[in-house]
Amino acid sequence: MTVTGIITAIIVGLIIGALGRLVVPGRQPIPIWLTIVIGIVAAFIGSFVARALGLATGSGFNIGELILQVVVAAIGVFLVTGLYGRRSVHR
Repeated sequence: MTVTGIITAIIVGLIIGALGRLVVPGRQPIPIWLTIVIGIVAAFIGSFVARALGLATGSGFNIGELILQVVVAAIGVFLVTGLYGRRSVHR
């Protein structure tokens, strides 16, 4: 992976994290940096799964891959919100 690819993944991760957070209903008491990290991880996982399932063919924009990334980000935001929320209550 090139430096350009990593920078692109980070930018896409920012967008994916924000979309994932919008999909999850209710308030998410997690910091923005954590949402960004979730989005970056979701972008990588979503791309990997999309390629494994044959949804991502070739290079460029693929709607199936994007939807899968947002779903993974939403699941990540949901899970981390539950863990982060419980952690801050016990302080």
